Amino acid sequence: MTAPQARDHRAGDERAKAELLRYLQDARDALLWKLEGLSEYDARRPLTPTGTNLLGLVKHASGVELAYFGDTFDRPYFAGQEPPVWWYTRAAEPNDDMWATAEESRDRITGLYRAAWRHTDDTVGALPLDAVGRVPWWPEERAEVTLHHILVRVISDTQRHAGHADILRESLDGSVGATRASANIPPGDETWWAEHRARLEQAAQDAAGR
Repeated sequence: MTAPQARDHRAGDERAKAELLRYLQDARDALLWKLEGLSEYDARRPLTPTGTNLLGLVKHASGVELAYFGDTFDRPYFAGQEPPVWWYTRAAEPNDDMWATAEESRDRITGLYRAAWRHTDDTVGALPLDAVGRVPWWPEERAEVTLHHILVRVISDTQRHAGHADILRESLDGSVGATRASANIPPGDETWWAEHRARLEQAAQDAAGR
């Protein structure tokens, strides 16, 4: 590769990284936004039969970023210190990273998530997209990955959980919206939405032959 080609490749790499991080940041912001204004109980309580809860989603997302952008690329966040009991290397209970104990404050969990962002962003800034890492908890035959692969995977995972958070928050108090800046839903007052829901219910019943 010639020097101009190398410069163009690096410039393209940086543009791609900036775009990928923007989509990741959108999902990160959405997860934290869905916690705003909630009581400690509502932020933590299980809202599905499998225990899905809003603060637990943030805790899980923290671990995802710290592990995938830390240990995978030999940049461990917990180097030289004891990781939390729910960390994947410790003998934790199943789903330990998906809920918050009474002793874990909301500030502690959201603070760790923000620290994970910085750690991820540092890793992405330091490495090219084709940098190779190894996911320690994956089967050996597919453990080797690129930074690009992991960015796409974590964006997908975080956006998925942001969608979970959308539904959970709406079920709590009716709050909706994709982001703070853009609700991304049709305008309508309470009456309009009630009529819309009734129309959907009728369509479902008609389709079922009820």
